[in-house]
Amino acid sequence: MEMIVNLREHSYPIYIEKNILNQSNDKIKEIFKGKKIMIISDDRVYPLYGNVLTSNLEKDFEVGHVVVPHGEKSKRFDMLPTLYKACLDFKLTRTDLIIALGGGVIGDMAGFVASSYLRGVKLVQIPTSLLAQVDSSVGGKVAVDLPEGKNLVGAFYHPSMVLIDPCTLKTLDSHFISDGMGEVIKYGCIKDKKLFDQLNSYQNFEELYEFIDEIIYNCVNIKREVVEKDQFDFGDRLLLNFGHTYAHAIEQYYHYEKYSHGEAVGIGMYQITKLAESLDLTKAGSAMQIKEILHKFNLPFECKIETKNLIQAIALDKKNINNSLSVVLLKEIGKSYVYQTNQEFLLKKERV
Repeated sequence: MEMIVNLREHSYPIYIEKNILNQSNDKIKEIFKGKKIMIISDDRVYPLYGNVLTSNLEKDFEVGHVVVPHGEKSKRFDMLPTLYKACLDFKLTRTDLIIALGGGVIGDMAGFVASSYLRGVKLVQIPTSLLAQVDSSVGGKVAVDLPEGKNLVGAFYHPSMVLIDPCTLKTLDSHFISDGMGEVIKYGCIKDKKLFDQLNSYQNFEELYEFIDEIIYNCVNIKREVVEKDQFDFGDRLLLNFGHTYAHAIEQYYHYEKYSHGEAVGIGMYQITKLAESLDLTKAGSAMQIKEILHKFNLPFECKIETKNLIQAIALDKKNINNSLSVVLLKEIGKSYVYQTNQEFLLKKERV
């Protein structure tokens, strides 16, 4: 499966195909004519796929790599000098290429390195987690975290290509499958009732995997349509943040240790919808539908934090502009809208 994200001079192809890692050299030659490629990965993903990718690319390119510890804690601003130094030691130039090989953390961090090293070098995203394949690898948002919050230093920097190999999901721990399903469910909630119902028709991820190429394609296609209309996150693209106002605050509250991103998004989607229902802003019964599908895919729906304890993190949220908070709500499953309010709106709920 193939699609093009049409952003004029920043357009790029996305390929979704099992075992496409084995074709990586041929695909990358289509968009890259330089000499050197630096792979940025983590200590879980690189041992699984780094050698396969490297041996494939070495037919035509000089290939280096740098590996960081896995997990959100590596996506720190103070990790950047290590990555820049690895690129410098490899003598990577502005005509060369960086590949992000890994999940969302690697995609965000390697993408930011590509956007800022020598004022920008080409980037290819090869996402290996479900969350990264359906969401974070597409759209050009790259970032690192600060102690005060998630993704507070970043850029809009589109890749030259995205290669999605669903076979990499076979080596994922079930925890990371659930993590990715949080974002998959989000797409059904905000834009596609048919997708939501399709996900609901499966008893578990094993059943769903038979149709994984199609599901990834549908999620990415929704994101492509939104990004083409709104590259810089001020209009339609805000809809992609459904559940994220609570989610980012929950992740920070627990120092990124208790809940993964997809789990936090699941909690955020249910809790914001339950609040909106109580205020007649969302069709009754929507929160229960979300709760049931979260349960099916082993995702939590509550974490029992007092809302006032999340407000400090929410105050730093990038969607909080001029003290006006843009919250994504559902009219009903499959239809979403941006609701302009402030932090006091969230305090109408005692705990999340």
